[in-house]
Amino acid sequence: MLITRKAEFSASHVCAQPSLTPEQNRELYGLAANPNGHGHNYVLEVTLEGDPDPSTGMVFDLKRLKEILQQKVIEPMDHRFLNYEVPPFDKIVPTAENLAAEIWNRLQPTFEGSRALLQNVRLYETEDLYVDYAGDIG
Repeated sequence: MLITRKAEFSASHVCAQPSLTPEQNRELYGLAANPNGHGHNYVLEVTLEGDPDPSTGMVFDLKRLKEILQQKVIEPMDHRFLNYEVPPFDKIVPTAENLAAEIWNRLQPTFEGSRALLQNVRLYETEDLYVDYAGDIG
């Protein structure tokens, strides 16, 4: 069975490789390379997989999942300039892809040894653009 919890946060970022010139970054990332940054209202969906516990009927306590998302993702990322305030984005470009992978990395250890397994992180950067990440492949 799959269960999904949704959360939202707002953050700004700039997509630029420090090793490239401003012109090269504009060529690669377009308007997202504006050195002053730009913001998004991100929507995060976290999906867990597992069998319901026979005594509770739950795959995982969704109230607890909300608390985990608040602690691991929302508090550190909401209303932040990702490049300057949220490691590892001081070293890697905070694309939607890299952001989804980082969210996975922050959440995954929480579910080790749990009845529920982290199955997918879906991050909407805009309402018509999202990334799905399900952990390292291979």
